[in-house]
Amino acid sequence: MNNIIDTIKQLAHQYHEEAVGWRRWMHRHPDLSQQEFGTMAFVAERLTEMGLEPKTGIGKTGVMAMIRGGKDPDAYCVGLRADYDALPLTECTGLPFASENPGVMHACGHDMHTSSLLCAAKILCSIKEELEGSIMLIFEPSEEMYPGGARMMMDDGLFDEVMPNEIYSFHCLPEMDFGRIGMKKGRYMASTDELYWTVKGKGGHGATPHMSVDPILIASHIVVALQQIVSRNAAPMMPTVLSFGKFIGEGRTNIIPDEVKMEGIIRTFDPQWRLDCHEKIRKISCGIAESMGGECDLFIDYGYPPVINDDECTQQVHDNGVTFLGQENVDWLDLRMTAEDFAFFAQKIPACYFRVGIHIPGTPYSNLHRPDLMVDERSIELAGGFVAYNAFTALKNKIKQIPS
Repeated sequence: MNNIIDTIKQLAHQYHEEAVGWRRWMHRHPDLSQQEFGTMAFVAERLTEMGLEPKTGIGKTGVMAMIRGGKDPDAYCVGLRADYDALPLTECTGLPFASENPGVMHACGHDMHTSSLLCAAKILCSIKEELEGSIMLIFEPSEEMYPGGARMMMDDGLFDEVMPNEIYSFHCLPEMDFGRIGMKKGRYMASTDELYWTVKGKGGHGATPHMSVDPILIASHIVVALQQIVSRNAAPMMPTVLSFGKFIGEGRTNIIPDEVKMEGIIRTFDPQWRLDCHEKIRKISCGIAESMGGECDLFIDYGYPPVINDDECTQQVHDNGVTFLGQENVDWLDLRMTAEDFAFFAQKIPACYFRVGIHIPGTPYSNLHRPDLMVDERSIELAGGFVAYNAFTALKNKIKQIPS
């Protein structure tokens, strides 16, 4: 096995410069969710250059390609997934390859994910005669926007011909230094639902509030009251987050508006508690509005399920990480309240979603979804090599039965 590790590491290093070039092209030309036509074409062209036959337009702008191994290619399949949509942010990194698309930026590292999977694909193509099965490469659009590219691709027939036995993906982690990876068995990332309120009152002059029904006051009471769902209704052992991100009342200093619009999220892990939260939010919101003389319309956009990592797949990632990177560079992680539509894949297929450190040692830390996010590009070589090695080992171990 040491020979294959050495071979994969040598190939990852050999392809690193090219993979960095891929990442920089994507960073310079980011595409928003459901608009990734340029990225789709770029990825398909790279896969074609590797001798593969990519299928494009899956889920509108997704790509899939198969690497058929030299040893019994139909016996087993491992899926590898990366996402490639960008965010509506104006970049402020000052990089020479900064976004040329105004107001759009790869601020969540999806350019790093995709270039790393392309690197892994090139490595696996180079050793495909040694593969004991096949690899499904999935390049997913629209992870950042409901209903999510994973569900869109599955609805569009992604797995109609081949269903992977196992599936793996990763996300860069800016608070983790380059050179490290991390993972967690079982519950890892939360479900997420988007909440949209319209609180209706009766506007009027700010100096005569008794002649109005103030929707700003009503909405403010709703914001405060809903915090009891986390502090008093959620069981202490059930992680739950309720956050508001938008509160708009189109009045002015002396005008009480007719309505207020609010937006937020609810995140948790238990399916029944998730539904209970929806009902409590609706009852509290509408009850407060009615008691104060107003009305409340609430729309709940049912989003991604929680990411549940398969124990065996995750242990395999951990053990392969120790072998490939060394025990000192592999971490067991805690729960996260962030969300991921990879959860849809993990509902159907034994899966592991893990983390790769991208922090440049000695530089300030910047979080995901920030316009100043920076990536240590050495992480592309590390991730590309490790993803290839983990896939190679997964085919060799065949820890899961063929899905029925």
